[in-house]
Amino acid sequence: MLNIIWITFFLAAFACALFKSIILGDQQIFSQIMASLFELSKSAFEIALGLTGVLSLWLGIMRIAEVSGSMQLLTRGLTPLFSRLMPDVPRDHPALGAIVMNISANALGLDNAATPLGIKAMQELQTLNPNPDTATNAQIFFLVINASSVTLFPISIFTYRAQLGALSPTDVFIPILIATYMSTMAGLLSVAFVQKINLLDKVIVAYLGGFTLLVAGIVAYFSTLTQTQMLQQSALVSNSILFTLIIGFIVAAIYKRVDAYAAFVDGAREGFQTAITIIPYLVAMLSAIGVFRASGALSLITDAIRAIAHAAAIDDRFIDALPTALIKPFSGSGARAMMVDTMQTFGVDSFAGHLACIIQGSTETTFYVIAVYFGAVKIKNIRHTAACGIIADFFGVLAAIFVSYWFFG
Repeated sequence: MLNIIWITFFLAAFACALFKSIILGDQQIFSQIMASLFELSKSAFEIALGLTGVLSLWLGIMRIAEVSGSMQLLTRGLTPLFSRLMPDVPRDHPALGAIVMNISANALGLDNAATPLGIKAMQELQTLNPNPDTATNAQIFFLVINASSVTLFPISIFTYRAQLGALSPTDVFIPILIATYMSTMAGLLSVAFVQKINLLDKVIVAYLGGFTLLVAGIVAYFSTLTQTQMLQQSALVSNSILFTLIIGFIVAAIYKRVDAYAAFVDGAREGFQTAITIIPYLVAMLSAIGVFRASGALSLITDAIRAIAHAAAIDDRFIDALPTALIKPFSGSGARAMMVDTMQTFGVDSFAGHLACIIQGSTETTFYVIAVYFGAVKIKNIRHTAACGIIADFFGVLAAIFVSYWFFG
C-alpha cells in the first residue's frame, strides 16, 4: 500500500506538471518541482537527525516503564474489561494477556513493542478459531480497538513538534486524549452493535463509565476557560502529567530494585537506532509529498473540498490538515510525513499544524493493521472489520476537527 501511495504522488505530480507546462504555459513548474524535491530531501534528513535526542529520551523512559513493571500493572488493570468484551475467549487463555499488553503498549506509545504483541495476540486468538480463513468476533473486536488508536501518550508527535520548534510541544496532549477517546468509543460501539455485546454488564459499565467521566470532567473543566487560559492550562496539565508519569516510572524502578539508569540507556540506544532507521523512509515520503504539493496536485484536491466548504458556509481552515487524515488509514509513515509537511508549510503552531498532529494521534492505519494482523494468521474473510475500523477513524477525524477549533480556533 505504501508503494502505491508513493508512486501515485509522483505520477500525479508529473501529470499535473505536464498540464500546467503544455496547456497553461507555466515554464517554471518543473524547476519548482525539482527545487522542492531537493529541499524536502534535505529537510527530511535534518528532521530525522534532530529527532535523535528527544526520541532517545522518550524510549529510554518507556524502557524504565517496561522493566519496572508499570506496563504490567496497567495490563492487570484492563484484563477484567477485555475478558467481558470478548466472551468467546476463556478468561485464562493466553490471548487475553497478549491483547491487553498490546493495547497497553499502544497507549504508552511503545509502537515497536505493540506490533509483535498484536501479532502474538492474533495468533493466540486463531487457536480458538473454528474457521481458520474467517475472522472470529474476538479477532475483529481486538483489531478494531487496536486500529482505533488508543493513544494516551503520543510521544512521537511530541517529538516531531519539539524538533520543528513548537512553543509548547505537548499542547496537543489534551486534544488528542479527547479525540482518541471518541475514535475508540466509536469503534467499540460499532463492533458491540454488530456482535450484540452486552454493554450493560456491570464491569463494562464501570470501566467505560469511569473513562467517560474522566474525559467529561476534562471537557467540563476546559469549557469554563477562555481560549488563552485553555492553552495555558492544557500545557500545564500535559507537562505535569507527563513529568509525574516519568517520576512514577522511576519510583517503581526503585521499588522493584531495578537499575533505572541502565534501562534508560538501553532504551535510549534503541531511540538513536530508530532515528537513524527512519531517515530513508522520511526522505522518500517527504520528497514525494513535496513534488505532489509543488506541482499543484494537492491544491486541486484541497481547493475542491474548500469550494464545497464555502458553498456550505463552513470555516475552511481544517482543509489544510485533511491530507493527513486521507492518508492515515493506509500508511502511518505517509501520514506522519504529511503531518510534518503541514507543520513546515503552515507553521508548527498554526491551526493546520495543530490539527494535523491531533488527527495523527487520534486515528490509525486501519488497512495496514488489517493486512499485517490478519495476514499473520492467513485470514481472508475479514467480515465487518474494515467498516467498523473506518467508522472509528471517521469519528476520530471529526472529533479532532471540533477539538482543534475549540482549543486553537
